[in-house]
Amino acid sequence: MIFTKLILAHLLGDFILQPNSWVADKEHRKLKSPYLYIHVLIHTVLSFIFLWNIELWWVSILIGVTHFIIDASKLIFQTVKNKKRWFFIDQMLHVLVIAGISFYCKEFSFGFLNNQEFLKVLMAALFLTTPASIFIKILLSSWTPVPETQSSLQTESLSSAGKYIGILERLLVFTFIMVNHWEGVGFMVAAKSVFRFSDLAQAKQRKLTEYVLIGTLLSFGMAVLTGILIK
Repeated sequence: MIFTKLILAHLLGDFILQPNSWVADKEHRKLKSPYLYIHVLIHTVLSFIFLWNIELWWVSILIGVTHFIIDASKLIFQTVKNKKRWFFIDQMLHVLVIAGISFYCKEFSFGFLNNQEFLKVLMAALFLTTPASIFIKILLSSWTPVPETQSSLQTESLSSAGKYIGILERLLVFTFIMVNHWEGVGFMVAAKSVFRFSDLAQAKQRKLTEYVLIGTLLSFGMAVLTGILIK
């Protein structure tokens, strides 16, 4: 259970045992911040405690060294604009290091890539992300509504919010179907209706309402059909 134990140590060290004041100090003082070295030491100690195997002492040292290199690189190259990107890069690199150690210790292999059921589910999940969004966009291209009048209601939307909402709802519907909880699909439809169509009704734009309704039904329909085909 090397992978599980190291992930647990990472979650405790990176999120539970790292106050916001430490993060702010590291971002301000960079490599001069003492909290950077305390943070790395905590990760090293946690890894040793959770593994609790003297023969794996080198794993704890490797975790500490790589954690320092990754965090130091993040602090050096991180800016206000790319802060979000570096957060995910930082976490991905930490997980890859842990996965590499687990693979070296022969805890797991890549045999799951030969599992046809896994590949089918992965293929379906990937299809329901950006490819499905493109299909829906093309199908709705001839019906894109043009606002007739400026409404006093707030109509501004977050950048690409609709795209990501669609991806998340399709993946959730697909997950509900794969685990045989169809009632979850009904919950998703009801939740989407309450939050989305009430605003459209207030706006009194029938064309826009019909456009969103068609897009929603296409999105849910693709997810349901994909789930049925995979099962």
